[in-house]
Amino acid sequence: MRVLVVEDDAKLAALIRRGLDSYGMSADVAGTGDQALELAGATAYDVVLLDVMLPGLDGLQVCARLREEGNAAPVLMLTALDGVLDKVAGLDSGADDYLAKPFAFAELLARIRALTRRATPWREPLLRVGDLVLDPAARTVRRGEVDIAVTVKEFAILQALMRRAGQACTRVELLDSAWDMTYDNRSNIVDVYVHDLREKIDRPFGTSTVQTVRGVGYRLAVGP
Repeated sequence: MRVLVVEDDAKLAALIRRGLDSYGMSADVAGTGDQALELAGATAYDVVLLDVMLPGLDGLQVCARLREEGNAAPVLMLTALDGVLDKVAGLDSGADDYLAKPFAFAELLARIRALTRRATPWREPLLRVGDLVLDPAARTVRRGEVDIAVTVKEFAILQALMRRAGQACTRVELLDSAWDMTYDNRSNIVDVYVHDLREKIDRPFGTSTVQTVRGVGYRLAVGP
């Protein structure tokens, strides 16, 4: 899925972009209305996240222009203005939904899914590293043509490693991916689960994709 993030707050735009990337979406960022129109005219986006308060052309004007130009991509307005009249103005300009700031990323993600489902059902893309394939939607793992049974925690850890393949993941990051915030992160439970993962996805196939990064945590190798 490709998303256009139109937001003049560089820090917020970067946070949204990283969050979308972690869920397998590709995001482009525009800091002005003019830049947004230029990008939207050159690329087919599945959804547009559009801040109302922009320098130059504001979000309402950008949305209206998109519709005038025949761009039917779903538009989710993002703004600190959450009064009824503000929402009406946004929807009247051609927006499909409206989300007031500040917002939780989980809600933003849910709104994106809802908007894209109206056109085409969205399925989170497969994660592939070599012949290792993880399907987030079906919750399955396979290497080559061999299905591999993993536990819920093993799946969460493997998914975190595959999303950042080639990069080191700390034990705390892997804990956060599979356990809630109340879990004692001084425990060696991650090491136990990584050992079990290796026994399932590496050892039977003569591979060693899950590598230890001394003093840090673990990394999923992307090459031989």
